[in-house]
Amino acid sequence: MPDDRFGMLFVCHANLCRSPLAERLARRAFDDAFGPEAAAIVTASAGTRAYDGSGMHRGSAEVLAECGVDAGGFVSRTVTAAILRDADLVLTAEGDQRAACLTLAPGAVRKAFTLRQFARFAAAVPPVTSGPAAARMHRLVAEVNATRHLAPPVPAGQDDLPDPVNQPIEAFRACAEDVWASLRSVVGAITAV
Repeated sequence: MPDDRFGMLFVCHANLCRSPLAERLARRAFDDAFGPEAAAIVTASAGTRAYDGSGMHRGSAEVLAECGVDAGGFVSRTVTAAILRDADLVLTAEGDQRAACLTLAPGAVRKAFTLRQFARFAAAVPPVTSGPAAARMHRLVAEVNATRHLAPPVPAGQDDLPDPVNQPIEAFRACAEDVWASLRSVVGAITAV
């Protein structure tokens, strides 16, 4: 995307539960932080094994409604190399999905992270607080890439977002809280004063 726009792509397995939650919660987080200027940050989602054209899982839609976030109009899609190339930042639910994305688009290595991983890295860099929101996100990704080698390693699986599929609604609520906490770190890295 051009520098005055920033595309965030959230990827999970089927593009029914976690990535739709992240897409819609990210939209809310950026809208709350930047108002109309947030339109320059585009949020989208896809799945490594999606059934194209499916609706959002009812658990994710219910939790979004509880948060006051519109779940309407969502349609699942399968991630492709072209979708990955068009994104400025790819945030996956799990490391396996990150690996699948990099198999499709090896050139995405410096813009693909798990959501939790990117949130950890973003919280560790100096805040990027000047300029338009999209430009701040571009600079944040550059800062994260410049310093990611300094981050201490974490245990395997710690950066993975648990899948709530086939679980009670409480698992979807926990997933949404986890996503929201990660998004607070990301948005905080470009709004802190």
